[in-house]
Amino acid sequence: MDLQPNEQQRMIVQTVRRFIREEIIPLERELDPDAFELPPEHEERLTRKVREMGLYGLDVPAEFGGPGLDTVTLALVFEELSQHRAGLYAPAYGVFGTVGLAQLYRGTEEQRQKYLYPMLRGEKRGFFALTEPSGGSDPARAIQTRAVRDGDDWVITGSKIFISGADRADFGLVYARTDPTRGRQGITCFIVETNMPGFAIRRIVHTLRSAEYATEITLDGVRVPPENVLGEEGQGLDIANEVLTRNRITYSAASLGVAVAAQRMAIDYAQKRETFGAPLSTRQAIQWMLIDNEIEIRSARWLILQAADKADRSASARDYRFETAIAKAFATEAAFRVVDRAIQIHGGYGVSKDLPLERWFRELRIRRIGEGPTEVQRLIIARQLFSGGYNGSLV
Repeated sequence: MDLQPNEQQRMIVQTVRRFIREEIIPLERELDPDAFELPPEHEERLTRKVREMGLYGLDVPAEFGGPGLDTVTLALVFEELSQHRAGLYAPAYGVFGTVGLAQLYRGTEEQRQKYLYPMLRGEKRGFFALTEPSGGSDPARAIQTRAVRDGDDWVITGSKIFISGADRADFGLVYARTDPTRGRQGITCFIVETNMPGFAIRRIVHTLRSAEYATEITLDGVRVPPENVLGEEGQGLDIANEVLTRNRITYSAASLGVAVAAQRMAIDYAQKRETFGAPLSTRQAIQWMLIDNEIEIRSARWLILQAADKADRSASARDYRFETAIAKAFATEAAFRVVDRAIQIHGGYGVSKDLPLERWFRELRIRRIGEGPTEVQRLIIARQLFSGGYNGSLV
């Protein structure tokens, strides 16, 4: 086993690291602590620079015009991208681009031309709408939004909750129940445009997350043409889970990146801050907090990379769902603890908006719920442990 990045991975990571430290962090000093976007002139300038670097659309496959990075490299890169104040939910403020809705790769050529390619070029924005007021972690049973045929069209009625970016989107992927008798095989994915009659959005203003709003979507008899069905009827959850499982790897890696940045800050501060005539770094209580941080950071990193490696070698998301669940459950919880300890070491400064720690703390609390709560990941892990034939060994 080779546990070290190869030369290409090292070069990409170092390039992204320099970009964050030289381009993004200096700009953040002039922005509001809860800023989610860059001023247009800076966004355009930095996006051009990223395109010139050949790294725009990091998670876009080569056949669709992206760098075509493997999952291990993506995990390493996302760990670097998040190491600034807004990095958890606005890594590099979006100047590296992202597909956002990778489910569209499985669309028809007509759907790609109308939705995917404009989104990849930055001309359109999309949203992903799975979670409902009735639940989100068990969509096969929780989805109550219905889609019924009316001639050739489908008519969708229902609601979605905690949907990111829908208030600024042109279209989205909406999951609705098309056959109430078939459980998970009765869910279909629809491409819904935000200007369709009956589509309404309400912003959820007060959340822990900085700046960008979560939204509630209401669909009141939204009429969708048959060409806007993504994939086959009844296969919506299969399309969703294939992407969601893989996305949890970079989601975990970004959480880890924030923990690394917080640990770096805490180590630096502990060596400068003195109490009772000696630096904090000489105090055993502080040393042990930093040691616990480092153990959790390194453990999270190898769990993430193991999941990424398994993803790169697997034909289906089912093959690495177990490893991804472990990585997501551990990394998000560990990152929260690391930032919490870093705040404690910084004392009053830790909870001030002069430092990014308080924003990371708030947003990491969401990461323990988003992309599948820790408890749901544990259910996935438990199911695998009791599936029979447990080995627990690498070989």
